[in-house]
Amino acid sequence: MSNLSVFSGSSNPELAMEIAKCLGTGLGKLELRKFADGENYANYLESVRGKDIYLVQSTCSPQNDNLMELLIMIDAARRAAADTITCVIPYYGYGKQDRKANDREPITAKLVAKLLEAAGADTVLTMDLHADQLQGFFDIRADFLYASGPLTEYFMKKKLSDIIVVAPDVGSSKRARAYAKKFGAELAIVDKRRPKPNESEVVNLIGDAGGKTCLIVDDEINTGGTVVNAAEALIRNGAKEVYVMASHGVFASNAIERLEKSPVKEVIITNSIPYRGGSKKVTVVSIAKLFAGAIGAMHDKKSLAQILRGGK
Repeated sequence: MSNLSVFSGSSNPELAMEIAKCLGTGLGKLELRKFADGENYANYLESVRGKDIYLVQSTCSPQNDNLMELLIMIDAARRAAADTITCVIPYYGYGKQDRKANDREPITAKLVAKLLEAAGADTVLTMDLHADQLQGFFDIRADFLYASGPLTEYFMKKKLSDIIVVAPDVGSSKRARAYAKKFGAELAIVDKRRPKPNESEVVNLIGDAGGKTCLIVDDEINTGGTVVNAAEALIRNGAKEVYVMASHGVFASNAIERLEKSPVKEVIITNSIPYRGGSKKVTVVSIAKLFAGAIGAMHDKKSLAQILRGGK
């Protein structure tokens, strides 16, 4: 690990410190600040010449600032003669803009991938993209992790019975089926429609939730509308209690308030995005060991297959 250096952006320094600790090292010295006019600035305060460096930065809110800061960090490292630059992006912002739903729309998830390459990144390491098709957006090397390992490990400790795993929409059914297989549980699917962006309503429930402990699984909780509507539908259909498990706690707008008022008993997320509190219902599971294991394998030029199988 002597040739490895981990640096943190501004978005999630706590997770970066955890990852570095798991790797048996400390964070590299990096100055990040803004000029008076709001422009970002980055300066490595130690030599990165010939090193394999890992830049930990979730492109969460404020997305534009965090993305621009990451691009500047990449450029600075490339100009300082780093050997390889890996962007460790636990949460990949703009991931939901992965297709053209209407005429004359952008595919911003692809644009972000191109920006990372243009800035000088060699590799991207990220986790639980909004859709698997995003994997094809990268023309540089990219590795993809799954939070299901740490999340299911936490949930299994509860030793709950009569579990049914619920996909909050048809698009999440593949992910939910994988979780159901891990738990040896049945699968239910919520049939919903979106009258407009960030709004959803339940049309039908496919599966029997009567008397069951329901676990809703999704890649992220944004405004909370999807999981809250799904939880309410499950309770109406006789569910005993409802848990929610998501890889990314975005919690935009009044999501926390919605969850507080909902019948959801507990919301389990990872620390891919810093959680600043606001609800006792929220439990945060660390993914530091998952990312540290992947970084260690990448640095030693070992296969990530075992880590991917363990987490998926």
